[in-house]
Amino acid sequence: MERRLSATDMPAVPTPSQLSHIDDDELARLASSWRALAGRGDREAFGIAHALEVEQRRRTRVSQLQQLPEDPGPAPRPWWKFWQPAGERNPTSAS
Repeated sequence: MERRLSATDMPAVPTPSQLSHIDDDELARLASSWRALAGRGDREAFGIAHALEVEQRRRTRVSQLQQLPEDPGPAPRPWWKFWQPAGERNPTSAS
């Protein structure tokens, strides 16, 4: 049977490597329980809750970056060249 972590299992602020083995649902549950303890005035719980929430945001950011398309396409024209159609050369340039 798998042992679930509780708010009392982490005595000090965990490092990212210590949090890497915790799955996303468990991380969310731990962050919520530690944040509740911090809300009741436990100063040590504040640091632990913060570390857990930082890890949650890091994982969310990584998963969102993986969903982005590889090539964004051609770069838009500079805003100051609004009068030139795309692909048209400047007639006053020398070449």
